[in-house]
Amino acid sequence: MRLRDRRHRDRTRTFLVEGFREVRRALDAGADVERLFCCPPFYLGRHEPEVTTALAARGTTVIEMSEAAFRKISYRDRPEGLLGVVRQFPTGLDRVPLRRDSLLLVAERIEKPGNLGTMLRTADAAGASVVVCDPTTDPFNPNVVRASVGMLFTVPLAVTSTAEAVPWLRGAGIKIVATSPEAGLTFWQAELREGVAVVVGSEQYGLSEPWLDAADQVVRIPMAGATDSLNAAVAAALTLFEAVRQRAAEAGNEQSPIG
Repeated sequence: MRLRDRRHRDRTRTFLVEGFREVRRALDAGADVERLFCCPPFYLGRHEPEVTTALAARGTTVIEMSEAAFRKISYRDRPEGLLGVVRQFPTGLDRVPLRRDSLLLVAERIEKPGNLGTMLRTADAAGASVVVCDPTTDPFNPNVVRASVGMLFTVPLAVTSTAEAVPWLRGAGIKIVATSPEAGLTFWQAELREGVAVVVGSEQYGLSEPWLDAADQVVRIPMAGATDSLNAAVAAALTLFEAVRQRAAEAGNEQSPIG
């Protein structure tokens, strides 16, 4: 329960992973699961014992709990019977591979764990890496893990500052495409087929001036209604999948861009 607090996560360098899909993805990624708490009456399927057995074989301490005890440690309204304490993995920039055709999502000062988790899930679907800049939300927050459906373990992820990220991208020849409702260019008019970093800012304030100044292109998502902006995770999804569409079209595979 103390691991819901960022200070305790930072101090112990561990975090919580709850749910069958999330724990399974931690297992598949080779994450260091120190302890696994389980409650068979809450299992939703028949594959949970396979996960507990596999983790036990790797040296994870498996602890079976009563329903009442498991409900107390669970942070879900509907527990699935699996909750792991996992060792945090490194998040340096060297974890993100850079190639001529790299697609990256840069998330600056994202405040809501659900949005950051959704961005990780979207990035996995789009084949993108994620760079979290100047974070106000801890990527190891339980709700980030939950919203990402465990994609925290599948997406190349780095956590850094804007001051470090901009020259790193520049040095690798990666184009910076910033999103702003004030831009004149629409997101589908941007050139997204080669190495590109799509940069999305905080829900409340948008992108900071350093990113807008560094951008090769600044794009907007046109809106017909009264709203002046979209949810940050939605904006990221639209722009990333426009990059997917452009690349698929160039490859002659527009009917099946994710294959």
